[in-house]
Amino acid sequence: MEKDKNVLEIPYGTRDFLPSEAADKRAIETKLAELFAEWGYEEVVTPTIEYLDNLTLGSSVSLQDHLFKLFDRDNRTLALRHEMTTPIARLVSSRLKDYPLPMKLSYISSVFRQEQTQMGRQCEFHQAGVELMGSTSAFADAEILALAIQGLLRSGLKDFQICLGQVEFLNGIMEQYQLPAEAKDKLKAAMEQRNLVELETLVDQLGLSDNAKAVLKKLPLLNGGEAMLKSAYDLALNEQSRRALDNLSEIYRLLKSYGVEQYVRFDLGIIRDFSYYTGMVFEAYTPGLGFPLCGGGRYDHLLSDFGNACPATGFGMGIERILLALERQGLEKPKRARNIYLSYAAGKEAQAVERARVLRQEGKTVELALTPQDKAEAVKMQQAKGYAELVYLA
Repeated sequence: MEKDKNVLEIPYGTRDFLPSEAADKRAIETKLAELFAEWGYEEVVTPTIEYLDNLTLGSSVSLQDHLFKLFDRDNRTLALRHEMTTPIARLVSSRLKDYPLPMKLSYISSVFRQEQTQMGRQCEFHQAGVELMGSTSAFADAEILALAIQGLLRSGLKDFQICLGQVEFLNGIMEQYQLPAEAKDKLKAAMEQRNLVELETLVDQLGLSDNAKAVLKKLPLLNGGEAMLKSAYDLALNEQSRRALDNLSEIYRLLKSYGVEQYVRFDLGIIRDFSYYTGMVFEAYTPGLGFPLCGGGRYDHLLSDFGNACPATGFGMGIERILLALERQGLEKPKRARNIYLSYAAGKEAQAVERARVLRQEGKTVELALTPQDKAEAVKMQQAKGYAELVYLA
């Protein structure tokens, strides 16, 4: 009995996409693929399965708890990819190491993480994104941010905010107070989880001056516009943090050239959940969702782990999360047109096949009935399947 039950079930954290859901998903992916190509990004596809050692380069040990692992016939440990940046870094450092720089790559793929599932978060989910390799410039970071914003707009979203930070600002602040490595890791973990109570408790346990403790407690609250960014210079007593703020100022100046600055606010408390980020980082949020739609940043050292030193920046956006945001905000989802349901009376099969061929050559989507129908049956089927028009051959 249990075996029969399992036949109809799917693994924890996965889902089926029914026809309308799959159509919505594909429409978003098509819009994003077209956008990435318009901006000069070439698509790549990497294996779903990678060697475990490759996927964990440059990442914390705790990441392994979230990976789906398996073994090949030679007993080597493999894992399902948990994100796309690391596999693409591996690809660039091997098959594309002689490719001209800067290199602009895009992807649309499924990824896997062992998670506690909730709305908008599954163990298997789908991402679209880009990676820009070979440039350290703020111009490259601004392009990535502008493209992410255009991707959300192209998907149909209107109300969202990019929260922009810089990991070197936080690193510099912690360095100026000479915090030990263990204390830094705990503080960063609390900030990543937005756990202000835990952060304050950790800070109070440090042997620092009251002023230093006040600065550290203020870090997660440093968000706002250009005025906030200017005030943050007063907290940065070291060159590392000041350079990070200068970098954000330059990126923001360039975003004004793109005309997208209204979507961006600074959040100096952002820490992304991968340890390889080295510069600007960002996340995109929209009303009604308590988790980011999109995120990314600069990672200048990851390719070095694969033996190919090369600066890089990029982002990934969650397809399911975009669809969920559109649904909750009552916005129309991009759809592939369902133009014509073509039906026919008995004896009209050959003419129906020919008419369907002509209509498809004209760019219409056409479903051809498989058996003769009367007009009433054809109308009922057209409406049930959501086609805009009925063509009936009597």
